[in-house]
Amino acid sequence: MGLALALLVIMAAIFIALFFLLVAGIIYFDFANSDIPAGIANPCKLRTIHCISIGTAMVGKILQNMLICSQLDFTRLVRDKLLARNSGDDPKLFIKNLQMEGIPVRVYQPRSPSAGGKKGIIFFHGGGWMFGSIDSYDKLCRYISKGTESVVVSVGYRLAPEHRYPAAFDDCLSVTSHFLKSAQEYGVDSSSVIISGDSAGGNLAAAVCQALVSRTDLPKPLAQVLIYPAVQAVDFHLPSYTQNCAVPILYRERAAFYMLNYLEGNLSMMEEVLDGDHVPVDMKQKFRKWLSPKNIPDEFKARGYKPRVMTSHSEEVYEVHKQALEPHFSPLLAEDSTICLLPNTYILTCEFDVLRDDGILYKKRLEDNGVPVTWYHVKDGFHGIISFFDNGKLSFESGKLAVDNIVNFMNSV
Repeated sequence: MGLALALLVIMAAIFIALFFLLVAGIIYFDFANSDIPAGIANPCKLRTIHCISIGTAMVGKILQNMLICSQLDFTRLVRDKLLARNSGDDPKLFIKNLQMEGIPVRVYQPRSPSAGGKKGIIFFHGGGWMFGSIDSYDKLCRYISKGTESVVVSVGYRLAPEHRYPAAFDDCLSVTSHFLKSAQEYGVDSSSVIISGDSAGGNLAAAVCQALVSRTDLPKPLAQVLIYPAVQAVDFHLPSYTQNCAVPILYRERAAFYMLNYLEGNLSMMEEVLDGDHVPVDMKQKFRKWLSPKNIPDEFKARGYKPRVMTSHSEEVYEVHKQALEPHFSPLLAEDSTICLLPNTYILTCEFDVLRDDGILYKKRLEDNGVPVTWYHVKDGFHGIISFFDNGKLSFESGKLAVDNIVNFMNSV
């Protein structure tokens, strides 16, 4: 009995020691590798979220090495559980899990009667094309549906790396086309459908809108809502990429990592892609008119930005990653003939986000082509802040204000 107790005590001590070692490693990694600039919202909360993310990745790696489960599956599970506070039935909504064109969707329908057709909102979740789900965005979609009295369709598109580009785009386009054709079945006016998404979902929303504007067999989207969207994979040296390169929860290198995984790019060539070697010189010249830092207001270059001209090029890197230059992957690169047809647009950007300038540059392209744009800039915001608009102790007031601003726009169009 004494020996068993001693072994139990030793095992408990080892477990506690390993736990504190893991916690110390997480905290060290966060402080050594991240940068929390002055002016960012609730820095302690942000560090806590980042530490949870780091810890999840570390534990996932341990479990993968122990052949228990893959790091990717574990990370997806934890992320979904942290954000997916599914509250079951809602007294104000009918909520159904369905499939459209074989793709899982969740439909949120207000229970209140409507004199005419309601608005419809298609929503594509974020997560770098690798993470995120219908469940992890359930709370946000419920809030939007109730706040706008609209039917919301949340799309569970296929994720990378199991399904590479253009799988996610194809799924989102298929669901949107299906819903536009069948909107009346859900009590929706087919001419009042908004296409929306955040981060990678913002990329997909922009690409789907571009694919639809020239279609004559479908109603045109009423508007598009792009929440800190990724709209280009050409220049990773824009001011926001350099200023916010180490700001949680999306580092500069991580943004490229997600894009390459979605693209089926070569991760061993990530540095070359970050340096712009995947873009031929003639294309650099063509894209410069849309991607030049000169198109970004000076106020966004104040935090130590130093211009850098991309001059190198590798044919090998280009061949592997040339799909990154297609408009369905990089919507900012679409021709003016497509851009000018786009609907009323809402763009949200955050000051401390590597993708800030993607949104600012897309805003300018749209405005230059006569497209009405409503722009909301979260001055103390970071990438992903709307996911924490109502997340208990880890909620951010700026995230809640941003979500309410999105709802106000949707109500106004």
